[in-house]
Amino acid sequence: MDSFVYVAHPARVVFGSGALSHLPHEVELLGLNRALVLSTPGHADLAERLGAMLGKRTGGVYTKAVMHVPVETAREARDLAQRLGADGTITVGGGSTTGLGKAIALDLGLPILAVPTTYAGSEMTPIYGLTEGGRKRTGKDLVVLPRTVIYDPELTLTLPIGLTVTSGVNAIAHAVEGLYARDHNPVSDLIAEEGIRVLARALPRLRGNPLDVTARCDALYGAWLCGMVLGAVGMALHHKLCHTLGGSFNLPHAEVHTVVLPYAIAYNAPAIPAALARMTRALGNESPARQLYDLTRANGTPCSLRALGMREPDLDRAAELAVENPYWNPRPIERDGIRALLQDAWEGRRPE
Repeated sequence: MDSFVYVAHPARVVFGSGALSHLPHEVELLGLNRALVLSTPGHADLAERLGAMLGKRTGGVYTKAVMHVPVETAREARDLAQRLGADGTITVGGGSTTGLGKAIALDLGLPILAVPTTYAGSEMTPIYGLTEGGRKRTGKDLVVLPRTVIYDPELTLTLPIGLTVTSGVNAIAHAVEGLYARDHNPVSDLIAEEGIRVLARALPRLRGNPLDVTARCDALYGAWLCGMVLGAVGMALHHKLCHTLGGSFNLPHAEVHTVVLPYAIAYNAPAIPAALARMTRALGNESPARQLYDLTRANGTPCSLRALGMREPDLDRAAELAVENPYWNPRPIERDGIRALLQDAWEGRRPE
């Protein structure tokens, strides 16, 4: 076996149906007395419910989180936290809300307790992202890693099936790139393969019955594993493209990941035989790129950038942005190759 380095990030995880009932105890363990609850407008009622559960330990509620974490929203929430004297944040929702909590932590160092309601996985990573002037910048800092995560599958029962699938494939993307990351290792590879396997089997079951609690448990477990992989190793072409398309063209986060992933795998395929072997074991005997494409199409999610509202004339600009400051990638990132990848993704062609 080759030498390797594996970094395990500290986090406390409380998992299971009804796990939300542990929230007051977990807040007490963190020593929080004025926690600011964060959510998107769509989860405002749930955020208020969490605030009521905490009683005197709640400092306030902020319900304006939006995708891609615009710096203006981050500053507004940070300023509110300062005015309220908040000593921590509780994020309830998906990656948008978790990302807002991370932005506050980056500036103020406030600890985060995350309560995910999607399969985004960002609650398990020290990665943050902020969008300003049409560009999304990302970074890593342990200060933004949530201290505690409460996974309650019951909170995902009302997640619409379209978002269930796109959020799940978004999580799968974390594990896929982890398999060929520059710093991947045997431990992260094991976690990645299991995360892909569990999620890929849970999503079709949820398409058939969104209220299948066992399938919801499996999907959330898989998302946790995939998030662990993203937190432990680096990112590559797929995430660079999605950050570019989301931050610069305001396309929806999970849907972009769902559309782009098969094409990123196909682009990198010649350079990642070992990673492809693990993906194939997790997904089935078909080519992983085609398997994931078929998985999303069979479950009724958008399969092209055109369907997400991307303009074809913007593909040239997207290719230029993607190659300006590329992430490390196992296959060299070349402008013509990326432009061709984006054209295929825009048209929604089944990968070869």
